[in-house]
Parts: sequence; structure tokens; C-alpha cells
Amino acid sequence: MLNWNLPFASARQPVLARNIVSTSQPLAAQAGAQAFARGGNAIDAALAAAIALTVVEPTMNGIGGDAFALVWDGEELHGLNSSGRSPASWTAERFAGLSAMPLRGWDSVTVPGGVAAWHALSERFGNLPFEQLFVDAIRYAREGFPVSPVIARQWEQAANELHVQPGFHEFMPKGRAPRTGEIWQFEAQARTLEDIAATNGESFYRGDLARKIAAFAAAHGAALSADDLAAHHAEWVRPVSSIYAGHEVHEIPPNGIGMAALMAVGMMEYLPYGQTAMGSAERMHLEIEAMRLAFADAHEHLGDAQHMRVQIDALLDPDYLRARARTIDPEKAGTYGPGQPPSGGTVYLAAADAQGRMVSFIQSNYKGFGSGVVVPGTGIALHNRGIGFVTTPGHVNQVAGGKRPLHSIIPAFLTRGGKPVMAFGVMGGNMQPQGHLQMVMRVVAEGWNPQAASDAPRWRIDDAGQLILEPSVPAQVVEGLQRMGHQPRIMPPDNLEFGSAQLVTRLDADISGTTDAVYAAGSDHRRDGQAVGY
Repeated sequence: MLNWNLPFASARQPVLARNIVSTSQPLAAQAGAQAFARGGNAIDAALAAAIALTVVEPTMNGIGGDAFALVWDGEELHGLNSSGRSPASWTAERFAGLSAMPLRGWDSVTVPGGVAAWHALSERFGNLPFEQLFVDAIRYAREGFPVSPVIARQWEQAANELHVQPGFHEFMPKGRAPRTGEIWQFEAQARTLEDIAATNGESFYRGDLARKIAAFAAAHGAALSADDLAAHHAEWVRPVSSIYAGHEVHEIPPNGIGMAALMAVGMMEYLPYGQTAMGSAERMHLEIEAMRLAFADAHEHLGDAQHMRVQIDALLDPDYLRARARTIDPEKAGTYGPGQPPSGGTVYLAAADAQGRMVSFIQSNYKGFGSGVVVPGTGIALHNRGIGFVTTPGHVNQVAGGKRPLHSIIPAFLTRGGKPVMAFGVMGGNMQPQGHLQMVMRVVAEGWNPQAASDAPRWRIDDAGQLILEPSVPAQVVEGLQRMGHQPRIMPPDNLEFGSAQLVTRLDADISGTTDAVYAAGSDHRRDGQAVGY
């Protein structure tokens, strides 16, 4: 039974409906609801929302990004990996002498896979014609929409850095980012979406749009080619999972970093979590330490699955996770290196329908607008997933041609006894696996409804390894963490480093009074978004 109280700071109630979509931007959520109104299912609603998000939230995703999905079709769970590979001509020598991969510009651009994901999902599971999924996104781009507050702030911050990148001026035609409430129109993006819709995405990889992308790359001496684009295809994969308290947590296998969430969740089975008080420093300490251990393993062992030297099953082996959990002191913060198992800016949305289908979907340009490179006259902002590689010689994730980088964007799904429980995700860089851990513990261990689980104060281990906390974390919890050796930094209010959660939970029959599919959804109050029922 879920706890329907809302004990944390929030202005939102959970949304309950038979058909539902939850996203980080209200207009995108409404596009998903319109797909339901046109006779679409959960997959159609998720795609209509995702395509609209490329227009209404360009600060976090775009047509030139990657995508992943987990789909419950009513009977089983399917995974889709549509992350792109590096240009075939990339070599380690190209980046020799660099301590890290370039953050912006053409040398951070890998093949964008998001468009292929849209078509693959629609073709296999959708009910509506592909072109109908674009109606609202095209309307928003052509007729315009008022920019929402969080996105306006992110846009201004990005423009300050990215205005020097090739083509980025198209996202600031007045010489600045649009302000809150200002109408944003982008005719070129509307035409691009029409082209993608009419060609089932073929134009992006083997047609007119592909030629424009490749020509712009060649004009700047970049490596991305028409052949690289043409070689891309979305890949159906079998999800990987870990168990906590009788629930199965599912993620996309590597090259995604969802394995880190699974390792942390798996360790919780062997820690005295149930002996700690809800909301206590002791409970938060165990979550943080399990995540630090999981990150140590992930950054050592994970990458493109074809290049990994450690088997996925070995990293999730219960005996290995039990051994890793034993290194955690329940009363003291630790420092962890990787273990050695036996050899062998992002947008997230969730949708579900009355027939029992559920979708966990994520797409991203990575660091805000991504590389900053925008293909002229198209509205295609290219992502910067190349920074997911490392330049360390011999590392499993070392940059090379035709290779997938370690990926931070990860959708998640929760089942119990093989039955669907929740589609969920927490967008925001390395916050994603640790956000997944926190959502699982809030819902499974503590029984909160999806809105309360999202509202709960969050912690994060940032990219530098520093523990940061939201200001809503109680003072006694902060003091308790300090006594255990943590050195947390309290972030200011309205800080955006703690991600954005969207959760859709299927209600048990003893709650809804029916065996038909009924859902409760939560949408993060830290962003502009909402959950919408139909």
C-alpha cells in the first residue's frame, strides 16, 4: 500500500488516471495527452511527448541526441538502445595528449540515435501513424510557444558559453536567449520535423538531412560522415536487473551506466537498511556509500559491451555484491576503489495506458544543448556524447572509431514477481543512477506515493566526487553525516543539480478496486513539468 501523504515541500499532488503521461515540460505532456485523444496508446503518447520536448525544452534535448527506452507491452519488458557510435575515423591518436575528451564542438559529436528510436518504437508498438506523432511538436515550432521559467534560465546560461559554436546563433536570433514568457518560434525546426515524419526518419540518416549534417561537418573539418549516419540503427536489447525486497529493478545494459544503479540497489539487500530510521543520516549514509562503491566499479569496468572485459552478470552476481557491501562501515564514510568481479541535460518521461502498456523513455543532447553545434537551417542541435569516452590508454572506455561511449542517460522500470510496478527515471547527468537508487528506496522501502518519492530531499555525488545535499535535508541529518566523516556541501535553493524525476506507478487491485490498469504519477517540482491523465 502506498502512503498518500505529502510530507515534503511540494505544490503538487499525484495524478491518478487510466491513461497517463509525465514529462518535464507541460506542453510536451499535453502533446502526449493529445496522442491518447487521437486513439494512441502509451507508446504513441510517449513519442508525441518526446518529439515535442525537442521543441519546447531544447536546453536539455534535441533532434540531434540519443535515446533509450524500456517498454512493458502488457506481458513482458523490452529494451531499446539507440545510442550512436563515434565517427569511424576517430582514433586514440586524434585525442592524444588530452587528459579528457573535448566538451564542446565537433570533436564531441557522435552519431545521434534519437530519431531512429522514435521510428523503431512506433513501428513495433505504436498504434498511430508515425506522422501523427509530430503534429503538436510541429505546431509548437511553427506557431510558437511561451518559454517556461526553468528553461529560460537554462537557455541563458547555455547561450553565454555556446554562442561561439558553429550555427548556435540560430537558437539566439535576437543575440540572446529568449526570456520567460517570450514566444519562441523556429520554422526551420518545424520543416525538419516534417521531413523526419514524412520519411520515417530516413532523411536524417540516409537522405536530405543526413547530407546537410555531413556537409556541415566537412566544412569544419569534422570527422562525422554520411557513412557514419547511414550505418546507425536502433538496437533491441534484453534489460538487466537487480533485486531488492522482492522487487526487480530493470535497466538498459551497457553502454548505459544503469548498471551502477543496479549494483547499488543490489548491495542494499546486504546492508542493515531496515534497521535505520526513515529520513535518518544513518539511512542516507548507507545509500551514499553503496553508490560510491557502484560508481567505482562502473567507471572502471563499463563501456561499449563489445569492448568490456568483465561480464555484466559478474558485476551483478549476489556473492560479489555481498562482498562489496561488506566493505561499507554503517557508521563511517569510506573511500573506495574498483572491485574485481570474477572474469567470465537530458529529458525523461513515462507513460502508461488503460490496456497495461507502460513506457520508460529518455533522450538527451547531454550537456544542455550538447556540443553547441547547430546544423544551419534545420534546428538540429548535435549532442556531445563523445565526452563519455576517456583518453586513458587501454581503458575499456577509451575513445576509438565506431564505438559507443559510456552513457549517462538511463530509463528504469520496476516489477514485482514479473508484474509491472513503476516506470521511472531521474534525468540529470550522473544524478541518474543515484536518483534511481533513491526512487527505489523511497517507493519500495518507504512506501511513498510517486509524487512524495520525487519530492523527498535528495543527495548527490557530483562529478568531482563531492557529496552535495539539497537545502531541504534536515539539519540533524547533515550533522549526522558529518559525524560519520562525510563532508557535505549544502546547495542553494532552486539549484538544478539534483535532477528531475518522473514516475508512473501502477496501482494494485486492492487500491483501485479493479484489475484494470490504473496509475498514479508524480512529476518533479524542481522543473516546469507535469503529469497529465486522459
